[in-house]
This record gives sequence, structure tokens and C-alpha cells, in this order.
Amino acid sequence: MAKLTIRIDLTPTHAIGPGKIQLLELIERTGSISAAGRAMTMSYRRAWLLIEELNRAFTGRVVMASPGGRAGGGAKLTPTGRKLVRHYRAMEKTTQRVLARHLAALDRASTPRKKSTRS
Repeated sequence: MAKLTIRIDLTPTHAIGPGKIQLLELIERTGSISAAGRAMTMSYRRAWLLIEELNRAFTGRVVMASPGGRAGGGAKLTPTGRKLVRHYRAMEKTTQRVLARHLAALDRASTPRKKSTRS
């Protein structure tokens, strides 16, 4: 099935796409950068670098993290982060709806892939 993926280039060095949005959603759900990274089979370092990139890309921080320790750490989305996710998902839905017939036409015209019979 034809699928559309949205990547938004904010500047020549900052972009946002489905992976970063999924990371933000998982941070919101788990309250943890490391747990969100693990859910995406991503190292903590990689997840942290992506969050830092997002925090630099916007005027307000997207994620606030608290250091671990005896009381435990954690992370949560800021209002800016929640708005970012909401706007991205709304753009995704709108784009899918507007382009549905074009995606269906591409899907009908594409060659179906055969399942591999090798084990």
C-alpha cells in the first residue's frame, strides 16, 4: 500500500519527521528518554541527541528532562513539544485525506511484491 511520509525542513540543519515525532510521543507516554529510545531500538545517546536537536530548533524547549538519582529522573514534553506533535499529526491527517486518491492510484499502478519462500 502506498504511504506518504512527511518531513519538514525547518532550517538547512533542522528537520522533523515521523521518527522524531514518534520519539516525542513515546517520551510523553513513558516519561523517560531512555525508555522511549529502547521502544524504538535506539540508544539513549541517540535519543538524547535528537531531543537536544529539537530543543535547539525551537524557541521554547520541546522536552524537559530531570536527572536521575534517588528520586528518579524523567522527561516530559513541554507545551511547545505537545503543540509540535499535535500540529505534525494534524498535517499528516490532512495530507493523507487530500492525497488519498493519488496514493490509491499509485498503489494500483505499483507492482505487488511477492512474499519470499526462502527460510
